[in-house]
Amino acid sequence: MFTAFLVCAALYFARAVIEPIAFALVGIALVWPIQKALERRTSKNIALFVTITINLIVIIALASAIVWSVGDVVHWIIANISRFQSAYMQASQWLEGQGIFVTDGMQKYDAGYFVEFLQGVALQLNYLVGFSIVVFVLLTFGLAELVHSGARFNDLAQRTGWDIPAISEDIATKIRKYMLIRSAASLITGLAAFLYTMYLGIDLAIAWGVISFILNFIPYFGSVIAVAFPVLFSAVQFESWQVPVALFGGLYMIKFLIGNYFEPIVASKAFSVSPFVMLVAFFFWSFLWGIPGAFIGLPITIAMITICDHHASTRWIVKLLST
Repeated sequence: MFTAFLVCAALYFARAVIEPIAFALVGIALVWPIQKALERRTSKNIALFVTITINLIVIIALASAIVWSVGDVVHWIIANISRFQSAYMQASQWLEGQGIFVTDGMQKYDAGYFVEFLQGVALQLNYLVGFSIVVFVLLTFGLAELVHSGARFNDLAQRTGWDIPAISEDIATKIRKYMLIRSAASLITGLAAFLYTMYLGIDLAIAWGVISFILNFIPYFGSVIAVAFPVLFSAVQFESWQVPVALFGGLYMIKFLIGNYFEPIVASKAFSVSPFVMLVAFFFWSFLWGIPGAFIGLPITIAMITICDHHASTRWIVKLLST
């Protein structure tokens, strides 16, 4: 128990170092088959260069989409600050009519608050850009190292009794399956959210689609946030309750169908881990690493369970955690 506490403490206090390494390892697991396929048709150096280029394009595309969509929302807030003030006043009056009093609320809408808010957003976006650069560098060196690491892994397997290449391949395969399922669900969710918000005439339809796509990679609570924000903004835009209710109903139905039917049906064929265990893992990694942990916690859990499954002394853990 004390050892587990020390490990958790190390993961928490060293998260600035471990987080990008974990993301890089997941990235290597995802793209390693591409590099191996290219190596069969060309030289190792060309295959490595092409794989790194693909990684760079994907990282730039994802980071740019996040920065653009969040920036679009922030600009809309600035341009419609008076609408937010009016909506807040109406909500406060309605709450007071129900006997619920909100005190000192309007001070949240002064210029100083929004300057602070924008500074916080800018810091987070800068952190995202820096984090992406670090992950890309680690991923690049990791892919280059894997080209020459086969003999070392085999030697390590003989010394430890653990079949490192087989374990690594099994982990990579399961992570690829997980990310494929999650990516497909996120793409469907983002596209459906974009089409529905555009149909209702909601501003920032493209941004809401991108945000829904990104947040769907956060299990459980990502979908809640992806529904709440556009509903709130639609209430400010239309200054009525009909459109927000219709938007909430439609987005909730999209999330419900994909999250409760599409993902479980597809995922059940790839994993046998208890949903309760996955939920606990999500909370655990979110507590340790915050938003990055919410994104990557489940792949890490899958990797840990796979490692336990490859050794007789820890296989009981897999049976305990399986469905």
